[in-house]
Amino acid sequence: MTRTSRRRTADPLRNRSYWAAFLLGVAAMAAIDEIVFHQILAWHHFYDAATPRIALLSDGLLHAAELFAFAFGFFLMLDARRRGTLWASAAWAGFATGLGLFQLWDGVVDHKVLRLHQIRYGVDLLPYDIAWNTAGGLLLVAGVIWTAVLARGGRDAKNARETRKSHYHDVT
Repeated sequence: MTRTSRRRTADPLRNRSYWAAFLLGVAAMAAIDEIVFHQILAWHHFYDAATPRIALLSDGLLHAAELFAFAFGFFLMLDARRRGTLWASAAWAGFATGLGLFQLWDGVVDHKVLRLHQIRYGVDLLPYDIAWNTAGGLLLVAGVIWTAVLARGGRDAKNARETRKSHYHDVT
């Protein structure tokens, strides 16, 4: 197997670059959420239905999980680079998918289903929910479309190579 064929498998979901960057996307959005909404704006904690001490503990646990995802994602990315299998386009698709999935999961599951916290308290939530979930949905859709385009492009490139190869053999 050549270096190029290892790097550009037809399916980006089978590429380590995709999953490493997916973890980095999840961790990055968790960090943005935690830093901006939990710490700077102080709009909410990860778990608001308890004492301030428990709310702070829940933020710490979220931060620990986010740091683990960052570290593991970076190690996977560096390993893919070391092996010569790093596929930048698949990595960017995975990163966008991870960003969007975390944001949408937080907005739908954490905010509405589990009611761990709301985006903000003492205001009409509808505009905040719409903005939050739309942003997450757009990022997720962008990542999924990017992944599908790469998967389709990989198959098309493989078919084109096989067609050229068979044409070459027919001519000689």
